Amino acid sequence: MHTHAADFVGTTLWRLDPDRSSIEFQVPAAWGLSTVKGSFSRFHGTLNSSAINLTIEADSIDTDNARRDTHLRSPDFFDVGRYPYIRFVSETVALDGDRLKVRGRLHARGTSMPLEIDATLRPAGDELEVEAVTRADHHRLGMTWNRMRLVGTPTKLLVTGRLVQERSRSASQAA
Repeated sequence: MHTHAADFVGTTLWRLDPDRSSIEFQVPAAWGLSTVKGSFSRFHGTLNSSAINLTIEADSIDTDNARRDTHLRSPDFFDVGRYPYIRFVSETVALDGDRLKVRGRLHARGTSMPLEIDATLRPAGDELEVEAVTRADHHRLGMTWNRMRLVGTPTKLLVTGRLVQERSRSASQAA
């Protein structure tokens, strides 16, 4: 008998394990002839049957190009000095078997935009594997800098990794 993620989630709070997870992005560049890929190294997130929250430290951006990363942290893009966090907060969560559909708001640079996410959750022992993907138009977050129209849209966002059960305070104190 196959167990679905929906059988696991229930009222349990699940935490994204940053050591075994990744948050990556892909942005079309150079008139669609290439793709800039990058990731964020510091983040935390939670999931339960009714809510998903994800917080990313914007200055942890890494595209394997120090000069570009410095520009992405600047007011032209994430403006990390004024807005150190990127957040996703769900408004609706629908889990059917291993398929997860989420609607919510992506917050960055002091503004927000609606975002829909399709994800797969699969049981892996007493943990869950997550694979989520969506596309976002970063222009809607005020990131409109675009010398010679080299930066395309939309940005593809990917979250993959492991979710572990959040231990309650009483359980962790007893251990």
